[in-house]
Amino acid sequence: MKSFQVADFNAPLREVDAPTPQPSGTQVLLKVKAAGVCHSDLHIWEGGYDLGHGRKPLSLKDRGVSLPRTMGHESVGEVLAFGPDAKDTAGLKVGDIVLVYPWLGCGKCETCLGGDENMCAVKPNAIGVYCDGGYADHMTVPHPKYLINLNGLDPVTAAPYACSGVTTYSALKKVEKDFNTPIVIFGAGGLGLMALSLLKAMGGKGAIVVDIDARKREAAMAAGALATVDGKAPDALEQLTKAAGGPIRAVIDLVGNAATAQLGFDCLSKGGKLVIVGLFGGGAPWALPLIPIKAITIQGSYVGNLRETKELLDLVRNMKIPPIPVTTMPLAQANQALLDLQKGKLVGRAVLTP
Repeated sequence: MKSFQVADFNAPLREVDAPTPQPSGTQVLLKVKAAGVCHSDLHIWEGGYDLGHGRKPLSLKDRGVSLPRTMGHESVGEVLAFGPDAKDTAGLKVGDIVLVYPWLGCGKCETCLGGDENMCAVKPNAIGVYCDGGYADHMTVPHPKYLINLNGLDPVTAAPYACSGVTTYSALKKVEKDFNTPIVIFGAGGLGLMALSLLKAMGGKGAIVVDIDARKREAAMAAGALATVDGKAPDALEQLTKAAGGPIRAVIDLVGNAATAQLGFDCLSKGGKLVIVGLFGGGAPWALPLIPIKAITIQGSYVGNLRETKELLDLVRNMKIPPIPVTTMPLAQANQALLDLQKGKLVGRAVLTP
């Protein structure tokens, strides 16, 4: 099998040829059909997160991410073989095209057994982060229960549902009670465009999208945004207030830097909720007294669980949700895809096709 691995942080991915693995235990062997290139991959590639306020960056090595590592947590593949102990194959058979749910935990703690493996604090084991993922032509998955049959959905456009899809779906669920008013979404990349499509399918009134890139604002309007605002504009707050036409009760920040967090906080009405999803980096910018004065809820949202991912795919099928724009690139261009993402050249999602 061929894969592209992070051998050293901040260094080009290394092309590796190795024997194709054979599934053991409950594992499933897949032939990779598509692998999305996510902004989180940049942080893995770079080795950490900026915490702001002069703090030492959060090291992924210190958090258990070992090298070499084959990234890729937005993966679709064809089932090739089951391990000898995979008795419960979740109704799957050889030849099925499946989406890989990647946000695994230890599988044994109370959180994991309750269905929230993405929140496991004992031993996170996310595919493409802590174990090898989809930047390869083959991959293994620990158990069939983490595979969701696409049942006819296009592998390339479906791959991002494993991260950008379930991440935005889970974040939107956290502000669902405010869908009768316009919400504000920061970021019009792959997650932002996905959020717009899902919001409409979930019955939301719509969203005002904030992005500093004019091309991405145009993409957001094409995807159904009520309005867009340049986050760098000196009157961005006034533009948001005017576009909303009333109180802003919910903000989803898909960027997650000090500037977006501050503007998102400032535009909220009393009792509003700021859901932070993005991991761009930096320190919290808010004046602490204003949090209780405005009775603001600030909540983090980390990907989503397996149940939410299955709900998402059902929603996509039933509501015929249009896919976000994707740029397909051969697996051999994995390095270029990361560089294009790092430089902000991509609209939507880059998807590697081995």
